[in-house]
Amino acid sequence: MAENRASAYAEGVPCWVDAQLPDVEAGKRFYGELFGWSFEPAYGDSVWAHLDGEPVAALARKADGRLPTVWTVHFATPDAEALARRVQAAGGQVVTAPTRVGDLGVAVLATDREGAVFGLWQPDGHPGFGRRHEEGSFGWVELYARDTAAANTFYGDLFHDALFGADAEPDFGRAPVSDVFPAEMPPHFLVHFRVADCAQALGRVQRLGGRVQAEPFTTSYGTVAVVTDDQGASFALLERA
Repeated sequence: MAENRASAYAEGVPCWVDAQLPDVEAGKRFYGELFGWSFEPAYGDSVWAHLDGEPVAALARKADGRLPTVWTVHFATPDAEALARRVQAAGGQVVTAPTRVGDLGVAVLATDREGAVFGLWQPDGHPGFGRRHEEGSFGWVELYARDTAAANTFYGDLFHDALFGADAEPDFGRAPVSDVFPAEMPPHFLVHFRVADCAQALGRVQRLGGRVQAEPFTTSYGTVAVVTDDQGASFALLERA
């Protein structure tokens, strides 16, 4: 069942994901085939991806070819400026100061102490995911960090209620980089999309020109495979138990 688009996500809950790609049209072909997404124009050069008519992600053209080709997770907040100040006070950095995105909301791009990049989203006309936790939509985000204790402290201070509150249903885990990636890999967030069958979805990724970074492995939140799309953006496939 689709979630109520008008409902607000609590501060610290992953509420949106987007991909910065060299070729948005190629991205539409890849993800449309992989997840059954349809697309419509959004803000600027970006497009919204829909699943059964509800927004699940955005694809945007990279403004500079030197920028990485990546998926970025955005955490909800009622006050982007205040949370950006708290990020800085906690030892993180604000990469892009609070910026109004038309009538959709206010966006911030930030890093934690180790340099992992994430977004903050203060919603206005665009509350975030219309669907999540179902096949073809966002299911989880994992931070691969060098120091997971420090990461727990940093994000616990920023997003305590979302991670540890009485009503918390976290969509956000932390793990050492070396659990899955080479030790020299920088700390980063990995966006997970739900699939019915991880092995079958892995085959589709390869047929569409993507690559396998990590064969399926078992986690506390399901079976995961790490892949890249045909332009080099990494993401994960998640099959829940």
